[in-house]
Amino acid sequence: MEESDKSIYNLRHDFSKSSLNETDVNSSPALQFDSWMKQTLDSKIEEALAMVLSTVNKEGQPSGRILYLREYGNDNFAFFTNYHSRKGEELIENNRASLTFFWRELERQVRIEGTVEKHSKEASDKYFYSRPYYSKIGAWSSPQSKVIKGRAELEGFVSDFDKRYQTEDVPRPEYWGGYILKANYYEFWQGRESRLHDRIAYTLQGENNWKVERLAP
Repeated sequence: MEESDKSIYNLRHDFSKSSLNETDVNSSPALQFDSWMKQTLDSKIEEALAMVLSTVNKEGQPSGRILYLREYGNDNFAFFTNYHSRKGEELIENNRASLTFFWRELERQVRIEGTVEKHSKEASDKYFYSRPYYSKIGAWSSPQSKVIKGRAELEGFVSDFDKRYQTEDVPRPEYWGGYILKANYYEFWQGRESRLHDRIAYTLQGENNWKVERLAP
């Protein structure tokens, strides 16, 4: 363990690509996020839409997992999943959650906090029917977050649903659909030299009124 500690102590990377100042950012965090997201997509960064969704259960135990942002705008951020999964169950117990994006190539991070509610049936249908065939089959086949006997059992579920739906459109399971995180806090992080990073936070105060502050790194 000590030898491993020594080897990772020296793994360092300084940040120097850009800066972030209060005068640079948009007064709207939603528009600031849109600007950074567009720059990220224009830069052809892999997995630009990947984000960590963090939830907390009723006992206060946090958990995080990586999934994809599928819609955003007006301080709303949408993702889709199995409602019976661990994250789905935790969101029933506690609907407060956070999203974290990290774009290494641009030395940027965005944290977004807020409350989560289910997306509309229409939006869930629209996204589900846009998915590839086997992604739809996968939604039926996986009892997400539940204990299974092995890979063979999962592949058996896939085979069964493949046979069932191969000649018809795959319907959306009632237990699968979208969520929207409604943001009440944003933090934009730009890496800087000597770990003196730029951090600009937006906190919602009242309806659509955002307080903008610089945080110490």
